Amino acid sequence: MKTDHWFYGLFQSAPDLVALLLPQGASAAPSLGPDAPGDALYRFDALELKAANHRLDGAFWPRSADTGTAEQPVVLLEVQMHAKPGFKHRLGAQSFRFLQLHPQVQHLAVVVLVPHRRLNLGPALLPQQLQAFVDGVQWLSLEELGSQPQLDPLLNLLTLPVRPEAELQASSQQILERRPDLLSAVQTILLERLPLLTREDLMEFATIPAKDLRHTRVAQEWIEEGRQEGRLEGEAKVALRQLDRRCGPLSNATTARIQALQLEQLEALAEALLDFSGPADLAAWLAEHTG
Repeated sequence: MKTDHWFYGLFQSAPDLVALLLPQGASAAPSLGPDAPGDALYRFDALELKAANHRLDGAFWPRSADTGTAEQPVVLLEVQMHAKPGFKHRLGAQSFRFLQLHPQVQHLAVVVLVPHRRLNLGPALLPQQLQAFVDGVQWLSLEELGSQPQLDPLLNLLTLPVRPEAELQASSQQILERRPDLLSAVQTILLERLPLLTREDLMEFATIPAKDLRHTRVAQEWIEEGRQEGRLEGEAKVALRQLDRRCGPLSNATTARIQALQLEQLEALAEALLDFSGPADLAAWLAEHTG
């Protein structure tokens, strides 16, 4: 399952979420939205380390100071959802490369999100210097995080990509009861995890009121998709009626081929059929335009 973009968008929208992942936590509840509030603790950036040609999943800069502080360090975040034996070496290299490029940083925290601790991210025996670095990394298992009771809605949201399907409904409802503004993020991951879910099923699954669903980005995409489907169906019906008059009754196979055409093809067929004199012309057009 592709979750990188989902995590990226989530942390980009709510950079203060990273404060909840640090050992000391945070007293203020992060907000989610396109504009960070005036009292936001962090701003998010995705940095490319040119020498290694690797883009960090996320760099979080305290708004109080680019040097970081003991309470609000600069945070490097990596989301690693699949086994990668060389990950620990790469993590050490890119973290120190980051410090080389940003010598002003005095307080740094490295946080790695993994689905569970069984993931193979490198050998158990590491060079002494690398082991010292790895021991200082904050490794967060989403599996363990999801087992905690009374989880903050944003932290609960992070666990949706790895939760068993049997827990998805209850977790989604718990998130939206406390944070209805997280609706779009919940929808995105539910559609990824449960691709056979219909629009109506989704509303019932997460107890999403229809009036709330209409205003989300996902809903707008659905509406547009529905409009396209309706236009396709209408164009196909018109074309079939005109072809029936010019070419005689069409076979089931020919009808199915026409119904499968894209909107642009149907529009082209509607123009071309005006010159058809029989079924041979239709057969030739379909052979040329549909392969």
